[in-house]
Amino acid sequence: MQTVLDQRHRQMRRALKWSAGLFAGYLFVTLQVLTNGPFIEIDRYFNDLDRPRFTGISNFVIRRLDDLGLRSVSGIALLIVAIYIAKRFKTYRPFNLGLLAFISLNVVVGSFKYALGRTKPREGFDLLHAGGMSYPSGHASNAILIWGIIAYLIYRYAHVDRYRGRLASTAVGVLALTVCIVSLVRNTHWFSDLFGGLLLGGALLVLIIAIDRFFPSDSQLH
Repeated sequence: MQTVLDQRHRQMRRALKWSAGLFAGYLFVTLQVLTNGPFIEIDRYFNDLDRPRFTGISNFVIRRLDDLGLRSVSGIALLIVAIYIAKRFKTYRPFNLGLLAFISLNVVVGSFKYALGRTKPREGFDLLHAGGMSYPSGHASNAILIWGIIAYLIYRYAHVDRYRGRLASTAVGVLALTVCIVSLVRNTHWFSDLFGGLLLGGALLVLIIAIDRFFPSDSQLH
């Protein structure tokens, strides 16, 4: 039993270090946005690119891919997974972790959005404290955080080996990257919005994992 607890505490400390590193990265990107740093040149580069026009089926597909970053879509998926695991293992922990993820997403990401007030690229200008809600990207943060929590719950409660766990992590990364690429193609966010959103969402995800590792749960399989 002590060995298991020691292992969980090691996982917690490792997760906290990763969370701190990701959040430091997010603060660096935020500083770039605030000081008109080199990242802004990347924003302008992507903003000035000619974009394809999507119609019909292609427009439908691109919009559905973008929807993967919506909280309503990922939230429904998380609820389904949480209900199944809760019934299967008779535990409320999936609901608790899911609720913690949603609260942290809305409070932390929402606070930065309101504080910076950055305008979206489609408006034709890049201004801070102008009532915008562009930075950081909620789609990017949500894609990495909520889908990441889903993958984590499945890994912790299902008979999944490390290889499949890594595949699940890769899938979450590909999904989040897809949401970001679609946002760039549709010109709904600046590049720094998306990069910052990924870093902040990743920091919150790993922090929640650290919290879960700190409090033991006999119903988790590993």
